[in-house]
Amino acid sequence: MKNLKKISLLFVLMTFVISCACMKDKNTVSGIVVSIENGKDGYTAKINTAKNEVYFATVSIVNVGGPEKFKRFKEGDEVSVKGEIWKTDTEKHIKVKEIVSVK
Repeated sequence: MKNLKKISLLFVLMTFVISCACMKDKNTVSGIVVSIENGKDGYTAKINTAKNEVYFATVSIVNVGGPEKFKRFKEGDEVSVKGEIWKTDTEKHIKVKEIVSVK
């Protein structure tokens, strides 16, 4: 009986860890591109959202899944991207895993 409780607890813990890992890349940012800084295998786009939040979106060929899924934004484009969000003391960043739309 003690082993059954341990196994059940382990199962619940693993389910929680897996669900959190899957949710990590479900973050979406949408807004207007206000500037672009080119990099080695991609670029960083500064995106202003409708809520006046600023995100620095790192878009690289490797992270989006290859050159066929890679798109280059231009200033003024309305974009929507999904990826991994993290924050510093003063800035919000997103490592883009999927380019949802570019208008």
